[in-house]
Amino acid sequence: MTLILNRRAALVAGTALLGLGAPALAQARRRLTVATGGTGGVYFVYGGGLARVLTEKVPNVQATSQVTGGSVDNINLLSAGDADIGFSTLDSVVDALNGVGAYARGGKREVRIIAVLYDNVLHAVATPAINSVAEMKGKRIGVGSAGSSTEGWADRTLEAAGLNPKTDIIRDNLGVAESANALADGKIAGFFWGGGVPTAAIRDLAQSGRTAFKLLDTSKELVEMNKKYPGLYRESIMPPNSYPGQTQAVSGIGVANVMLVDAKAPNDLVTLILEGIFNNLTDMQAIHPEARKLTLQTAAVKLAAPFHPAAEAFYKARGVSI
Repeated sequence: MTLILNRRAALVAGTALLGLGAPALAQARRRLTVATGGTGGVYFVYGGGLARVLTEKVPNVQATSQVTGGSVDNINLLSAGDADIGFSTLDSVVDALNGVGAYARGGKREVRIIAVLYDNVLHAVATPAINSVAEMKGKRIGVGSAGSSTEGWADRTLEAAGLNPKTDIIRDNLGVAESANALADGKIAGFFWGGGVPTAAIRDLAQSGRTAFKLLDTSKELVEMNKKYPGLYRESIMPPNSYPGQTQAVSGIGVANVMLVDAKAPNDLVTLILEGIFNNLTDMQAIHPEARKLTLQTAAVKLAAPFHPAAEAFYKARGVSI
């Protein structure tokens, strides 16, 4: 008889075997997959660093990072049992819990937050001739990878600017690295990207001098988005010199990034992950400038989506209430 287990079933079985206490089994390595994002974004770097910390610092853990399309892919991988940890924006999590938007097909995805990380910032990147999101009308624009949270965020921003995101622009589904290259090659007039600051692909584009571009102010669009999506988006100010050649602050839209597990993730797994992170916080904070913002207090902030019960218990035991 052949027995086929998916990752979630294998994890449960492995946990049961470890509970037997046999010396040989006790040394078995627990294998974890971290769903990250595209190679030009912060999720990729942050997730790779997390996998490294867990592997190097937590006994009997082997964690690997997986390149994905971002939030939507990550949530789907968690729900399918094909990843253990994933990164996502808060708006994408709320859509998943309600089974709407990119998650309309297949129904609700039951995922849970284990840590709040940092804010994603909407980068509305454009050639110098474009001065606002509204002026993207009729232009070829990169809107993020198909089904990604960036794509959903771009569509909401275009709507807030009075445009129909399906018909008023020529859409290109490109990740951030592809978008930066396409802009440099003159193939698109602008693109959207929701990510941390700095995002490597945009920083490299600025440093290369391959093409001139600007970062658009999206504060007006934020006002309209908050009317339709209250509690999800907030003002974000990109300081001067966040990117080479950026001499002025850019006002725009931010949304919280969170670390997720499936709602059915075992309590001991959640505790193991969080202990691995916060017992090695200095190593975590060295991963990327955005990771420097991670503390027990910032990780345990109440949002519009629920935490895993084991995460709540972990923070409470360390004196932090959500």
